[in-house]
Amino acid sequence: MTLLRRIDHWLFKGVSLLAQLFLIGAVAAGFWQVVARFVLSSPLDWSEVLTRALLIWAVLLGVALAFRHGAMLGVEILRSVLRGGQRRVLEWLVALVCTGFLGFLAWIGGQMTWRVRFQTVPSLDISISWIYLAIPVGAALAAIAVLLRVAAGSTAEPVPLDGQG
Repeated sequence: MTLLRRIDHWLFKGVSLLAQLFLIGAVAAGFWQVVARFVLSSPLDWSEVLTRALLIWAVLLGVALAFRHGAMLGVEILRSVLRGGQRRVLEWLVALVCTGFLGFLAWIGGQMTWRVRFQTVPSLDISISWIYLAIPVGAALAAIAVLLRVAAGSTAEPVPLDGQG
Protein backbone atom coordinates (compact mmCIF):
# COMPACT_ATOMS: atom_id res chain seq x y z
CA MET A 1 0.00 0.00 0.00
CA THR A 2 2.92 2.34 0.65
CA LEU A 3 4.02 2.05 -2.98
CA LEU A 4 0.48 2.87 -4.17
CA ARG A 5 0.36 5.92 -1.91
CA ARG A 6 3.70 7.14 -3.28
CA ILE A 7 2.57 6.63 -6.87
CA ASP A 8 -0.69 8.39 -6.02
CA HIS A 9 1.14 11.29 -4.40
CA TRP A 10 3.75 11.92 -7.09
CA LEU A 11 1.55 11.21 -10.10
CA PHE A 12 -1.25 13.49 -9.02
CA LYS A 13 1.09 16.14 -7.67
CA GLY A 14 2.48 16.33 -11.21
CA VAL A 15 -1.02 16.35 -12.70
CA SER A 16 -2.01 19.17 -10.34
CA LEU A 17 1.06 21.19 -11.25
CA LEU A 18 0.42 20.74 -14.98
CA ALA A 19 -3.25 21.69 -14.63
CA GLN A 20 -2.30 24.83 -12.71
CA LEU A 21 0.34 25.79 -15.28
CA PHE A 22 -2.12 25.28 -18.14
CA LEU A 23 -4.69 27.41 -16.35
CA ILE A 24 -2.16 30.18 -15.71
CA GLY A 25 -1.09 29.99 -19.36
CA ALA A 26 -4.69 30.25 -20.54
CA VAL A 27 -5.29 33.30 -18.35
CA ALA A 28 -2.07 34.94 -19.58
CA ALA A 29 -2.90 34.27 -23.25
CA GLY A 30 -6.45 35.56 -22.78
CA PHE A 31 -5.19 38.66 -20.97
CA TRP A 32 -2.65 39.33 -23.71
CA GLN A 33 -5.40 39.00 -26.33
CA VAL A 34 -7.46 41.68 -24.55
CA VAL A 35 -4.45 43.98 -24.30
CA ALA A 36 -3.51 43.43 -27.94
CA ARG A 37 -7.05 43.95 -29.20
CA PHE A 38 -8.22 46.90 -27.10
CA VAL A 39 -5.00 48.68 -26.10
CA LEU A 40 -2.72 48.02 -29.06
CA SER A 41 -5.55 47.73 -31.63
CA SER A 42 -3.81 44.73 -33.12
CA PRO A 43 -5.66 41.49 -32.33
CA LEU A 44 -3.63 38.30 -32.24
CA ASP A 45 -4.59 35.28 -34.30
CA TRP A 46 -3.03 32.68 -31.98
CA SER A 47 -4.11 33.64 -28.46
CA GLU A 48 -7.73 32.53 -28.64
CA VAL A 49 -6.78 29.08 -29.95
CA LEU A 50 -4.00 28.74 -27.37
CA THR A 51 -6.36 29.79 -24.57
CA ARG A 52 -8.93 27.22 -25.68
CA ALA A 53 -6.33 24.43 -25.96
CA LEU A 54 -4.85 25.17 -22.53
CA LEU A 55 -8.32 25.28 -20.95
CA ILE A 56 -9.18 21.91 -22.49
CA TRP A 57 -6.03 20.39 -21.00
CA ALA A 58 -6.60 22.08 -17.62
CA VAL A 59 -10.19 20.82 -17.42
CA LEU A 60 -9.37 17.23 -18.37
CA LEU A 61 -6.47 17.08 -15.93
CA GLY A 62 -8.75 18.67 -13.33
CA VAL A 63 -11.28 15.89 -13.91
CA ALA A 64 -8.59 13.37 -12.96
CA LEU A 65 -7.91 15.34 -9.77
CA ALA A 66 -11.62 15.48 -8.97
CA PHE A 67 -11.91 11.70 -9.32
CA ARG A 68 -8.84 11.34 -7.10
CA HIS A 69 -10.72 13.15 -4.35
CA GLY A 70 -13.83 11.03 -4.75
CA ALA A 71 -15.98 13.35 -6.84
CA MET A 72 -17.46 10.51 -8.87
CA LEU A 73 -20.84 8.97 -9.34
CA GLY A 74 -22.35 8.59 -5.91
CA VAL A 75 -25.21 6.33 -4.95
CA GLU A 76 -25.81 7.90 -1.55
CA ILE A 77 -29.21 6.35 -0.83
CA LEU A 78 -27.87 2.85 -1.37
CA ARG A 79 -24.62 3.67 0.38
CA SER A 80 -26.42 4.90 3.49
CA VAL A 81 -28.55 1.75 3.67
CA LEU A 82 -25.74 -0.74 3.12
CA ARG A 83 -23.18 -1.71 5.74
CA GLY A 84 -19.84 -3.49 5.77
CA GLY A 85 -19.19 -5.85 2.89
CA GLN A 86 -22.28 -4.81 0.94
CA ARG A 87 -21.14 -1.18 1.01
CA ARG A 88 -17.68 -2.20 -0.20
CA VAL A 89 -19.24 -4.18 -3.07
CA LEU A 90 -21.23 -1.08 -4.05
CA GLU A 91 -18.08 1.05 -3.94
CA TRP A 92 -16.27 -1.43 -6.21
CA LEU A 93 -19.28 -1.58 -8.56
CA VAL A 94 -19.39 2.22 -8.85
CA ALA A 95 -15.62 2.29 -9.37
CA LEU A 96 -15.86 -0.37 -12.09
CA VAL A 97 -18.62 1.54 -13.90
CA CYS A 98 -16.62 4.76 -13.71
CA THR A 99 -13.42 3.02 -14.79
CA GLY A 100 -15.24 1.34 -17.67
CA PHE A 101 -16.64 4.64 -18.88
CA LEU A 102 -13.29 6.41 -18.50
CA GLY A 103 -11.52 3.54 -20.28
CA PHE A 104 -14.00 3.79 -23.16
CA LEU A 105 -13.50 7.56 -23.26
CA ALA A 106 -9.72 7.10 -23.33
CA TRP A 107 -10.01 4.56 -26.15
CA ILE A 108 -12.30 6.77 -28.27
CA GLY A 109 -10.16 9.82 -27.48
CA GLY A 110 -7.05 7.92 -28.55
CA GLN A 111 -8.68 6.99 -31.84
CA MET A 112 -9.77 10.59 -32.42
CA THR A 113 -6.24 11.79 -31.63
CA TRP A 114 -4.78 9.31 -34.12
CA ARG A 115 -7.26 10.28 -36.87
CA VAL A 116 -6.48 14.00 -36.72
CA ARG A 117 -2.69 13.68 -36.41
CA PHE A 118 -2.09 15.23 -39.83
CA GLN A 119 -4.37 18.23 -39.30
CA THR A 120 -2.74 21.38 -38.01
CA VAL A 121 -3.97 24.34 -36.04
CA PRO A 122 -3.16 27.13 -38.51
CA SER A 123 -2.58 29.92 -36.00
CA LEU A 124 -0.30 27.78 -33.79
CA ASP A 125 1.25 25.64 -36.55
CA ILE A 126 1.01 22.46 -34.45
CA SER A 127 -0.89 19.24 -34.96
CA ILE A 128 -4.41 19.40 -33.57
CA SER A 129 -3.77 15.95 -32.14
CA TRP A 130 -1.84 17.65 -29.30
CA ILE A 131 -5.11 19.22 -28.23
CA TYR A 132 -7.15 16.03 -28.73
CA LEU A 133 -4.56 14.11 -26.71
CA ALA A 134 -6.04 15.72 -23.58
CA ILE A 135 -9.04 13.38 -23.86
CA PRO A 136 -7.27 10.01 -23.56
CA VAL A 137 -4.67 11.34 -21.12
CA GLY A 138 -7.27 12.93 -18.83
CA ALA A 139 -9.57 9.90 -18.98
CA ALA A 140 -6.73 7.45 -18.32
CA LEU A 141 -5.51 9.50 -15.35
CA ALA A 142 -9.06 9.70 -14.00
CA ALA A 143 -9.43 5.91 -14.32
CA ILE A 144 -6.14 5.45 -12.44
CA ALA A 145 -7.40 7.85 -9.77
CA VAL A 146 -10.63 5.88 -9.34
CA LEU A 147 -8.75 2.60 -9.01
CA LEU A 148 -6.21 4.02 -6.57
CA ARG A 149 -8.97 5.51 -4.45
CA VAL A 150 -11.07 2.36 -4.28
CA ALA A 151 -7.99 0.19 -3.65
CA ALA A 152 -7.14 2.38 -0.65
CA GLY A 153 -10.77 2.39 0.53
CA SER A 154 -13.15 5.11 -0.60
CA THR A 155 -13.40 6.62 2.86
CA ALA A 156 -9.63 7.10 2.98
CA GLU A 157 -8.58 10.57 1.98
CA PRO A 158 -5.75 10.75 -0.55
CA VAL A 159 -2.38 12.03 0.53
CA PRO A 160 -2.46 15.84 0.22
CA LEU A 161 -0.53 17.08 -2.81
CA ASP A 162 1.46 19.56 -0.74
CA GLY A 163 3.19 16.68 1.08
CA GLN A 164 1.58 17.50 4.43
CA GLY A 165 0.08 14.44 6.12
